[in-house]
Amino acid sequence: MSDLPVRQIPFVDASGAERTLDDVGADVVLVVNVASKCGLTPQYAQLEQLQREYADRGFTVLGFPCNQFLGQEPGSMEQILDFCSTTYGVSFPVNEKVKVNGKNAADLYKALKQTPDAEGSAGRVSWNFEKFLVAPDGAVQRFRPKQKPDSPEIIAAIEAALVR
Repeated sequence: MSDLPVRQIPFVDASGAERTLDDVGADVVLVVNVASKCGLTPQYAQLEQLQREYADRGFTVLGFPCNQFLGQEPGSMEQILDFCSTTYGVSFPVNEKVKVNGKNAADLYKALKQTPDAEGSAGRVSWNFEKFLVAPDGAVQRFRPKQKPDSPEIIAAIEAALVR
């Protein structure tokens, strides 16, 4: 695992460039492991709505496709990006496919998983569409997959992080 602050841990974007959360141009970032063939895939619409509503205030969603949960993201990057734009009109960045669990998990996810959820549970990402809200100071809040992106708890956390 990286000793870097979470906002400085490198990841690879869809074009193959190395980036960090500090590079994305947003103060508040919602990191989400996404999949196009999951029962939770309709959350893309809510994530896009958050992007449209809060982008001008320094917020962005960052999607990380992941195929670790029943093979629900089997496509190539080109197929994934096409699906996101044509099916859900996604305007937020969708990055290179990653592993979120196990020894080959992306360094960013290794760091994010240290954060407990509202019930105090840290560790493994439990399924597609697990959400991590990263504030400007690097503080992280974790929301489990079934919690919808437009839930009052996530909206309140975004609002609070934007005024830090």
